[in-house]
Amino acid sequence: MRVLVVGSGGREHVLTWKLRQSPRVQKVYCAPGNAGIAQEAECVPIAAEDIDALVAFARQEKIDLTVVGPEAPLTLGIVDAFTAAGLAIFGPMQEAARLEGSKVFAKQLMEKYKIPTAESRSFTNVEEALTYLQEKEAPIVVKADGLAAGKGVVVAATLAEAEDAVRRMLVEEEFGAAGSRIIIEEYLQGEEVTILAFTDGETIIPMVSSQDHKAAYDGDKGPNTGGMGAYSPAPVLTKELLAQVEREILQPTILGLRAEGITYKGVLYAGLMITENGPKVLEYNVRFGDPECQVILPPLKTDLCTIMLAVINGTLAKTQIEWHDNHTVCVVMASGGYPLSYQKGKVITGLDEAAMLQDVYVFHAGTAKEGNQLVTSGGRVLGVTAWGDKLTDALDKAYQAVEIINFAGAHYRHDIGQKALRHQIMNCSFRA
Repeated sequence: MRVLVVGSGGREHVLTWKLRQSPRVQKVYCAPGNAGIAQEAECVPIAAEDIDALVAFARQEKIDLTVVGPEAPLTLGIVDAFTAAGLAIFGPMQEAARLEGSKVFAKQLMEKYKIPTAESRSFTNVEEALTYLQEKEAPIVVKADGLAAGKGVVVAATLAEAEDAVRRMLVEEEFGAAGSRIIIEEYLQGEEVTILAFTDGETIIPMVSSQDHKAAYDGDKGPNTGGMGAYSPAPVLTKELLAQVEREILQPTILGLRAEGITYKGVLYAGLMITENGPKVLEYNVRFGDPECQVILPPLKTDLCTIMLAVINGTLAKTQIEWHDNHTVCVVMASGGYPLSYQKGKVITGLDEAAMLQDVYVFHAGTAKEGNQLVTSGGRVLGVTAWGDKLTDALDKAYQAVEIINFAGAHYRHDIGQKALRHQIMNCSFRA
């Protein structure tokens, strides 16, 4: 098979890496890719959102399967366009992608089908939003309705911060059209966890759990980012809680969409808060998370290509999906200043040395080639990923690799996975 991966970040590097392991896959292309992906696939200079050009390329190269990484082309209707052209593609149709493309749409679906989530209201008028805030208490959450690269959520510790966020979105248009409508919702107390699931619109098969680290700095401090690291599995999501998530969140979401005339095929991402009243949905994504993908796909035993074809063909119920029983960690190395302003073009060293470490793989997110050198080209630069029989083993390997790699201004969190270690200590104490 000839496969095309659409996108240019760390998630797309993982997808390329994993698909290349399939005995069914002969060649992988990536559009547009990055410097790391170019070491494993043929990169083609087509933007992820240039749908017409991607369809033309897929026809020309007789692509058997296209896999969409980022959310933007999904919300623009890339799956609809490929399907109309008779081309196999993995991901939800445009109408289904509204689940991520519009937080208001997602909230309305959850309210209608009794899916647990935070209480909220939506606004387009700044004065009405500010008046509503006066009736509330902090902390409180302000969200841009549309796509904002994971940065359109403000967890405001004070009402003044919330008012500032409202003005930045509705008046200063910080997120453009994505912030022309906002949601103000209650702050949920608890611990976050991510559960992704493969679905063909009827069958839903959850993947291993993971926990992302959104805040820029240690201790969950600083502004939200696209994700500074992740680990899997997440002990906060017990078998009992997972069964509850399937019963009360995943299945009602797919069934609710179907009741609305929407068949959802692809990956369903549910970002959850485990509260004292049970799991509640913080957000939906309509694709693999980044960096969750970096920790979920390495332990996948079953051929990813086979799973994706089963999703497309509606035969997921006949597919057995298995995972290795180990722990995986990803530490994101970011440019100094990210997620705010940062410089590009910094030379990256130590990658060859890090590659020699056992059970370590460095996925590229924002890298480019300048002559014979690899340089930074984005905010999140590398996803340093490691796995082991124990979480501590995976953490040691990942941070050992991070210490070897260097570029000017490199920034990363030092506390990835610490919440999981605290769970382990608590469980040991309880058993004792």
